[in-house]
Amino acid sequence: MSELPTLASPESKSPLAPVALVAALVGTLSGTAWWLTHRTAHAAPASVEPAAAAQPVGLEPPPAGAAMATEGTAAATGLAAAVAPTAEPTVAPLDAPAAPAQPSAAQRPGAAPAKAQGLKVITATIAGPLESAIVSQVSREVGQPLTQVVNRSLVWWLKVPGDLLKGDVLTAVYEERPGQEPLVHAVRYASRKFGKTFEAFRFQGTGEAHARFFQPDGASLEERLVNGPIEDYEQITSLLRDGRGHRGVDFKAPVGTPVRATFDGVITRRNWSFRGNGNSLEVEETGGQGRTALYLHLSELPKSAQVGTRVKKGQVLGQSGNSGRSFAPHLHYQLMKGRAVVDPFKSHPTTRQLLRAADRAAFDARVASLTALLPAEPIAGH
Repeated sequence: MSELPTLASPESKSPLAPVALVAALVGTLSGTAWWLTHRTAHAAPASVEPAAAAQPVGLEPPPAGAAMATEGTAAATGLAAAVAPTAEPTVAPLDAPAAPAQPSAAQRPGAAPAKAQGLKVITATIAGPLESAIVSQVSREVGQPLTQVVNRSLVWWLKVPGDLLKGDVLTAVYEERPGQEPLVHAVRYASRKFGKTFEAFRFQGTGEAHARFFQPDGASLEERLVNGPIEDYEQITSLLRDGRGHRGVDFKAPVGTPVRATFDGVITRRNWSFRGNGNSLEVEETGGQGRTALYLHLSELPKSAQVGTRVKKGQVLGQSGNSGRSFAPHLHYQLMKGRAVVDPFKSHPTTRQLLRAADRAAFDARVASLTALLPAEPIAGH
């Protein structure tokens, strides 16, 4: 073993020293170059930013055809696609006959508000008055008018409130409209008294002026009076049997809709109690059952419609309006026999409108889209 050099002695030369020096220098230069390159890569942004980490869940995926620059971008797209099927069910444009998208099984259950088209779903169990059941599920400001609208459908199946029993279940699809009453699109009522579930869906047929409620078999929910006082109306908003104590039938119709005599008769009064009745006519039947018909809230009366004038069944008497104590355009039609009020739907022949064959497919699609928003069919009393 050789001795280490002393401080005073000159260091002995080694033939490997130059090689070691060169190797150390190369290593130093290589390390410096690597550090500079790595630092630059982290300091400068990439040409395509990784969208996956930055894109919040729930935003729409990148447009079709966008370049997938990194695995992260592809992952983000996959995540957006994965959450898409949980969106609210799609509903066809309101009352449009075009067939809507078919709902999936995953969209069917649940009673939470349906955001599609601004529609909402309410399910209420009857435990007392109908209004109380509905208001318990929504605000009073919405519940009170919604009760009135829903009731217009129920009265064609049930006597309200007599036939409503504790444990019955009401479900409705509706939309709120600022400054207007709610618009109901579907009604389902599970009745304990009758042991069945009633259903109706709002639908506007091709070429029809107004949407109407139809039952699943294609028959209209509302009955229609044969040779009634008005043909072109949107909806009957009040009946004698709706529990409101109203003395006539209210037909919701645009101002100016023709109003016709429902039987041969003679005009016995014109524009009496104008503050309440507005423009009005009273016609007493001749040669028939001795009935008297009242037509209230008319917009205009022809000068020829004077007391003592004889009229024929089907003759135009005037036009519907919004005069007198009226809060929306409609015709109030009332039948009397002596001093007794007569139900027009028991005195006149009635019929129900049927869906035209050409509208059947569109109606079935509409029913499917609305039914997809409803919870599973209820069982009354459970």
